Amino acid sequence: MRALKAFVPFFMVAAAAFPAKAREDVNIYSYRQPELIAPLLEAFEEETGINTNVLFLDTGLTERVKAEGVNSPVDVILTVDIGRLTDAKEAGITQPVSSALIEDDIPAQYRDPNGEWFALTKRGRVVYASKDRIGVVPITYEELADPKWKGAICIRDGQHPYNIALIASMIAHHGLDYTETWLEGLKANLATRPNGNDRSQAKAIMSGECDIALGNTYYVGLMMTDEKEPEQQEWAAAIDILFPNADDRGTHVNVSGMAMAKNAPHPENALKLMEFLASPEAQEIYAEQVFEYPVMPGAEASDIVKSFGEIHPDPLPLSEIAAQRRQASELVDKVRFNDGP
Repeated sequence: MRALKAFVPFFMVAAAAFPAKAREDVNIYSYRQPELIAPLLEAFEEETGINTNVLFLDTGLTERVKAEGVNSPVDVILTVDIGRLTDAKEAGITQPVSSALIEDDIPAQYRDPNGEWFALTKRGRVVYASKDRIGVVPITYEELADPKWKGAICIRDGQHPYNIALIASMIAHHGLDYTETWLEGLKANLATRPNGNDRSQAKAIMSGECDIALGNTYYVGLMMTDEKEPEQQEWAAAIDILFPNADDRGTHVNVSGMAMAKNAPHPENALKLMEFLASPEAQEIYAEQVFEYPVMPGAEASDIVKSFGEIHPDPLPLSEIAAQRRQASELVDKVRFNDGP
């Protein structure tokens, strides 16, 4: 299997990022870590003979593509979070894609109604619970505002896109007034000010700082298999995964996804890549490599993810959730959520 040709850290000049040649190339800007997408792109290269050139960015992808304008070399945008997908569309850096293959593989709730973005994987925004102090119990997002959890909850920054998406889903289900009251109750139940990332919430549970926390499912798989920092395996071993609202409306899910760039210089190759990423083969690779759930109906999660238990995703279309993101962000500031309890 051929090595990928261009995993690069950053380029100051867009023209220098990718080779100048090229009917056989497809150029990618990615928020996804290179090691997570490498197996997918290797499989695509082997199957099609098309070279994949990747520029990884951890911030500023949308702003970069806008600044490059019609001279942008990017064909396909890969990103995480429904917010970043919709931001790309709203910034005018994507274009509609019509593909029967993609639409057959990706359910309508996980794609833009106009075909400007498509989800590739989903991850649950779940509750991490102390194995020793809580165990596996039914739980709901609404319940997190109940005073019985006072001093028991850890969470990362309220303005983080993963939390904004969850709060936006609460607005979509319950309305603005309810969600404001709920967010105030959740804030009152925090053990400390919001801080860290999802992995550090598991660490805080292990250390006894809190009993439950909000986090994404895939981080647990990453912690369980982390050989570079084996202490993270201990964090994962200290928690159970609880799927909120499993018995009613379902657990909130977020996604990783793709879009074709507005000025893609290789649109035919871009479409081939997008169709491949939506295919059963790519869905299987994603499931094994990144511990996320495939979006394709019937595609199976990895054995590690299956060990978490069955997830029942909230059926609300992601586009409806994304529409509430601005109000969700405003609520976080209004209730001074990041000040803590």
